[in-house]
Amino acid sequence: MVQASGLRSGMVLQIDSELYKVVSADYHAGGGKMGGTTHAKLKNLHTGTFWERRFRPDEKLQDVELQRVTMQFIYQDGDDYYFMDPNTYEQTALSSSMIGPAEKFLQPEMRLPVELHDGKPVNVLFPEFIDLKVSMTAQPIHTQQDNTMKPATLENGMEILVPQFIKPGEIVRVEIETGKYLERVRHEEEKKRH
Repeated sequence: MVQASGLRSGMVLQIDSELYKVVSADYHAGGGKMGGTTHAKLKNLHTGTFWERRFRPDEKLQDVELQRVTMQFIYQDGDDYYFMDPNTYEQTALSSSMIGPAEKFLQPEMRLPVELHDGKPVNVLFPEFIDLKVSMTAQPIHTQQDNTMKPATLENGMEILVPQFIKPGEIVRVEIETGKYLERVRHEEEKKRH
């Protein structure tokens, strides 16, 4: 059990037999007769939906410890994504709602931590960013003003905006949560990637 005032992002709670991951939690002190509250943003690990909820700071909540196993993505079949435990070769299907919008970044043989509760997968942990090759974009333009963007298609088929100096074949770093360009990956980093 954990007190609501002790909630931290990343914790997992069980509320009404559903598992929720704490995305963010803020304590707001009250004044006078008004007590403080803890405002938490929670993600349902089964449905992927978000829920904002206020708790009394002394409210006791059931926290849950998840097991974490690194698994390898192998293929997609309809709305199911199949991962394999490289140690046991056991395959596990995860629904698209569990993976969420980050599914477009999945690549064959990609290794990701999968969180399990009672032996069943409940969440996939993606890195903050991923490096992808630009498959199509207009030829680079070198101007004084490098803050203008142009459309580019990445190796996974996703379209994003990149700076004018990016050319086809280059590797760019993309933030997974927003799908936005972060930076160009230099050649030294590119060699480490392979």
